[in-house]
Amino acid sequence: VQLQASGGGLVQAGGSQRLSCTASRLTFSVYVLGWFRQAPGKEREFVAAITRSGSTTYYADFAKGRFTISRDNAKGTVYLQMNSLKPEDTAIYYCSGGSTGSSNAWAYAYWGQGTLVTVSS
Repeated sequence: VQLQASGGGLVQAGGSQRLSCTASRLTFSVYVLGWFRQAPGKEREFVAAITRSGSTTYYADFAKGRFTISRDNAKGTVYLQMNSLKPEDTAIYYCSGGSTGSSNAWAYAYWGQGTLVTVSS
């Protein structure tokens, strides 16, 4: 499975950004999908995850109420809608795919290349 993330860029604090991640449609639906992020000088951290059917989602505390993860299995795409962005949300955002849902990066076998989101104050 190859994952390709896009949608990053420069956004002002308080603004919104939607990230997308595409993958092979033939196998896309069998994977739990997640988003992680890594800020400069910091470890990679969990952002959100979504189950195969899309019926259940999980969020890091900082993402609750501001970020929404969704997926379209027919299009082989997972999304991360980010609202009310803060400068501390600045990071490289990675999409990931795994066989089980988890907030731990080691549970995900497949990773996209990352897309940079910069939030200016």
